[in-house]
Amino acid sequence: MIEWIDCQDSSRLIAVAYDVEEERILVRFRNGTEWQYLGCPPVVWDNFTAPGVSKGRFIHEELNYHAHSPLVS
Repeated sequence: MIEWIDCQDSSRLIAVAYDVEEERILVRFRNGTEWQYLGCPPVVWDNFTAPGVSKGRFIHEELNYHAHSPLVS
C-alpha cells in the first residue's frame, strides 16, 4: 500500500509517495493531477524529500529526466 505524505511546504504539490518495490516516486499536484516518476532508486527519494529541498525545483531539474506519466488508478 502506498502512503501519501502531505506537502504543506510546497506551493505546487499537496502530497508525495514512494513505491519501494517499483522504485517510483508519486506526486499529487495542487490541481489534482497525479504523476509517477519511474526508475527512482531510494537515494533519489531521499534527495527529493531531504529537508530544505524545493520539490518543484527537484522535479524540474531531476525527476523530469526520468520516465514519467500521469498516474492512472
